[in-house]
Amino acid sequence: MTVAEKTAVQSALMLHPDDDVAVALAPLTAGTIPGPGFPAVRSDIPRGHKFALSIVSAGAPVTKYGAPIGRALARIQPGDHVHSHNLASALSGEVDYAVALDTPTRNNKPGRADEFMGYRRFNGRVGIRNEIWVVATVGCVNRIAERIARMASNQVRGRVDGVHAVTHPFGCSQLGDDLERTRAILAGLAQNPNAGGVLLVGLGCESNQYRALLDTMPDTDPLRVRAFACQDMGDELDAGIAAVSDIASHMADMDRREACPVSDLVIGLKCGGSDAFSGLTANPLLGRITDRLTAMGGSAILTEVPEMFGAEHLLMQRAANEDVQSRIGVMMNRFKRYFLDHAEVVHANPSPGNITGGITTLEEKSLGAVQKAGTARVTDVLNYGDRVRTTGVSLLEAPGNDAVSTTAMAAAGANIVLFTTGRGTPLGTSVPTLKLSTNSDLADRKPHWIDFDAGPVAEGESLDAAAERLWRLILDTASGRHARNELYDEREIALWKGGVTL
Repeated sequence: MTVAEKTAVQSALMLHPDDDVAVALAPLTAGTIPGPGFPAVRSDIPRGHKFALSIVSAGAPVTKYGAPIGRALARIQPGDHVHSHNLASALSGEVDYAVALDTPTRNNKPGRADEFMGYRRFNGRVGIRNEIWVVATVGCVNRIAERIARMASNQVRGRVDGVHAVTHPFGCSQLGDDLERTRAILAGLAQNPNAGGVLLVGLGCESNQYRALLDTMPDTDPLRVRAFACQDMGDELDAGIAAVSDIASHMADMDRREACPVSDLVIGLKCGGSDAFSGLTANPLLGRITDRLTAMGGSAILTEVPEMFGAEHLLMQRAANEDVQSRIGVMMNRFKRYFLDHAEVVHANPSPGNITGGITTLEEKSLGAVQKAGTARVTDVLNYGDRVRTTGVSLLEAPGNDAVSTTAMAAAGANIVLFTTGRGTPLGTSVPTLKLSTNSDLADRKPHWIDFDAGPVAEGESLDAAAERLWRLILDTASGRHARNELYDEREIALWKGGVTL
């Protein structure tokens, strides 16, 4: 039974016929029978938490979503609360993967060719905003970049959609691969099609020299890029404002929104501050959006690799070919080795907020999280700092950290991020970040954070109906409607730092 198929008398849900547990859709008191076919619960069960449907022996796997979410720490009786006191992850280290390729059951019909109003760039890519980004090459000039953006905004108002600083603490005292990764992310951001123009602001003595950064940005229009080092300028603020004004004049003359097919959209898929309803409402809802978009030739990016652990077999089954499948396995094991090399267990997740919300193990969190990618083909695997190369679903190497992963998707070419949350977060990145609440209580409490309420799915709204509502919002946002993060100026970036610091 799906969420949308539950009856009015039920206050719990069994997600798959093979499951050992059900989920409480409302708080349950001891002795309550949540609905037909369910056992009476033996203790109070918080909303979103699990209770057992049958006996599970100590050491035996516990199943949810039709897959193992860990092993029982003790014998579990029907009606028992199943959580961190009696359930633990079974994940350990690297895996010798052997997964058969499967054929996706959805995404085989293109459907109607919807359109949005976007900005066609010289290279054929399409932006959904026409902004100027002032990118700091090094943390030393962050405040200068911010002042340039703020002061120039007043001069170019009406000619562009906005002027925004892109700041970070790195770019100096970095070596080797660490420096190259920083440079790759900044270059990717500078080439995002939402940036109609870019000003690179350096200091002059840093490791991340702006000329080297320009060499990694072949996909930009020279008429829309300016760069300088502050140490070389008499007044860096005047120079920056003049550069922004010059770029804005060119954009005002050349750029107009035009009808573009949804195949030009690149969406980033993200969850943060998850609760037990993430895997029941908002994440499967994004799965419907992913299937719909990719069926029309669009592109989706799924990242947060540690939140694929325990569910990676589902993604590997849907790989476009054996090469892609092999690269998924390599990425998973490389990320697990990253944990192990730092003397950390690979299942050092969920977060305290996740656990309070009813998620017990990393396997459970991952099985809910990967639903954002729907059932479409996985067509590519991207290293951190890579840009999208194919349509369909691309898996991107990045950690689960909200700011780092949303930044990585924007650098990979996402022009909009769809971000599900059950606990709530105001965070947004440099591109429109639509926040989807997994429950209506959050949407009611935080209307200035939340763009879309997926909570009605838990009350009986079908995923198809909710997906239609969300699809309209996505197209409207792509055509210029502001996301909450834009209205409240929540535009953070963060870089994944590795290596030594000089």
